[in-house]
Amino acid sequence: MPGHRAELERLQAEASLEIETLEQDLRALFEASRDDNADDEHDPEGATIAYERAQLTAVLTAARHQLAAVVEALSCLDAGTYGRCERCGSSIPAERLAVRPFATTCVTC
Repeated sequence: MPGHRAELERLQAEASLEIETLEQDLRALFEASRDDNADDEHDPEGATIAYERAQLTAVLTAARHQLAAVVEALSCLDAGTYGRCERCGSSIPAERLAVRPFATTCVTC
């Protein structure tokens, strides 16, 4: 499954870069809001800052989960268990793996 390895490695690199960028953005947002004396609750811009912080945090969490799934898929590939449903043990259809190379379950499960 060399094609799957290349795709998973590409996804791993993309997710790592996205995480790094999001972490920098979040740090910058925290630093900017720390240096600003704005009262989020009463400042008209406060809700925007809080919303942006929440959005960045949610996207960062999702990116970290995807990276973990990709790393796990690469481990399964190395172990020879890649493409097997973790619930029922059946093969995961190639079409599903083409769309979601880090899928851990078959379509039925």
